[in-house]
Amino acid sequence: MSTAPILHLAIPDGMKITGPIEPGYDRVLTGPALEFIGELHRRFEPRRRELMEARGVRQAAWDSGALPDFLPETKKIREVDWTIAGIPDDLTDRRVEITGPTTRKMIINALNSGAKVFMADCEDSLSPTWANVVEGQINLADYWRGNIDFTEEDTGKSYAVGPNPAVLMVRPRGWHLVERHVTVDKQPVAGALFDFGLYFFHNAQAALAKGSGPYFYLPKMESHLEARLWNEVFLFAEEHLQLRTGTIKSTVLIETLPAVFEMHEILYELRDHIVGLNCGRWDYIFSYIKTLRTKPDRILPDRGQVVMSKAFLKAYAELLIQTCHRRGAFAMGGMSAFIPNRRDPEVNDKALAAVREDKLREVTYGHDGTWVAHPDLVPVALAVFDEHMPKKNQLSKLREDVAVGQRELLQPHDGTRTEEGLRVNTRVGIQYIEAWLRGNGAVPLYNLMEDAATAEISRTQNWQWLHHGATLEDGRKVTPELIEAIISDEMLKLHEKLGAYYESGRFPEAIALFRDLVMSGELNAFLTLPAYKLIE
Repeated sequence: MSTAPILHLAIPDGMKITGPIEPGYDRVLTGPALEFIGELHRRFEPRRRELMEARGVRQAAWDSGALPDFLPETKKIREVDWTIAGIPDDLTDRRVEITGPTTRKMIINALNSGAKVFMADCEDSLSPTWANVVEGQINLADYWRGNIDFTEEDTGKSYAVGPNPAVLMVRPRGWHLVERHVTVDKQPVAGALFDFGLYFFHNAQAALAKGSGPYFYLPKMESHLEARLWNEVFLFAEEHLQLRTGTIKSTVLIETLPAVFEMHEILYELRDHIVGLNCGRWDYIFSYIKTLRTKPDRILPDRGQVVMSKAFLKAYAELLIQTCHRRGAFAMGGMSAFIPNRRDPEVNDKALAAVREDKLREVTYGHDGTWVAHPDLVPVALAVFDEHMPKKNQLSKLREDVAVGQRELLQPHDGTRTEEGLRVNTRVGIQYIEAWLRGNGAVPLYNLMEDAATAEISRTQNWQWLHHGATLEDGRKVTPELIEAIISDEMLKLHEKLGAYYESGRFPEAIALFRDLVMSGELNAFLTLPAYKLIE
């Protein structure tokens, strides 16, 4: 091992860190931890790259006319009876989970919220600036060591974790993202391996010592082969720390259209390390648009009309419940994007009513728990699940009545396409990208909590309507000229509303990126890939 005195870190041979090393970073960027990251990279990066190439091959087939479907070669896995391994005691009741980025204040407030689980997010609600990524790891390590209390300098308000905190789970980045500030053998380390590796290395033993464990949410997988890679990572990590096989437990977000056809297989690949699947609805809508992008008969209506109680979203939710419960796994509901508004009682009442309706649908379908994005919504969701789910979960609700096949999983929603739909997508997409470029990945806009997934819907839906020349409700076709006019008009209104804040922000870059993504002849796979080049 060589030493890098300028950085004051013990950097393993072949590794380079280009991000600035601020005071305290050496607490998580330790020599042994970085050695572990390097070993993860060398063992698993080649396979990760192969799997990312395989995504492109499958997408090319769908672009050429094929449709996603269940795999004939894994039919036996779907038909034979088997179940996942056991579920830890502290994960048997997950009726309400709260999610948010790994900022210090968010972690404490979420742990104290009354939710059963807090998913600390290194992914869609965290802009992956170098500072956000490393300081998030410091915050997580401080929690397990009882050192996360702090006082805000500007307000003097103190924050501390209470006596009954939520169970902590961590969501690393998806397989498609890299951490460009860390390279091994001149290749950037996968963001997934960096996030998982640092958290697991520093906190697995501490979590176990406190009666919990290293628990993860796994995002954006598109196949069971990608789940197999995670399982191989888990096995290696457990061996590295001399932990029993199956110590790591995960929940997989089913948030891509290809993955819904491989849910049995994903559970099977991770059967020693998995406790459930989750309906990642917003990314799933984005994936539906992206996967079926060349098909004019799959164009969706305005985003607000694409609801969970109809068409492909209803089929997906019910099939997920049936699949999970057959295998002894939890079927977690998704996120309602509505957030409370304490300043406007009327808006607040509508938001709470919408959340209750959403959670009632989920518990009635048979979900074992649900997500909220704001602490004020925890008691709202808890009340619904407490009333309709008196036991810890609904694993016994097998939903044998569900009969869902390829046709149902691909059925688009009926509805209208409007100019206002284009406008909502435009103002939400651009404002989210602008905030993301400034380092904020969870952005409240128009009484909804927006993250990268909802921004992806915004830009891909505008792209879809433009690409296919969709007809709006008033008879006009979506053209580049219309898109350009809406961008100009919406940004003029926003400039007038925000004033100096607009002028001091990063709106020119956000507008340019949004415009490029919408106007491009080819649909970009993820907006976070080009956007990542614009942050520190």
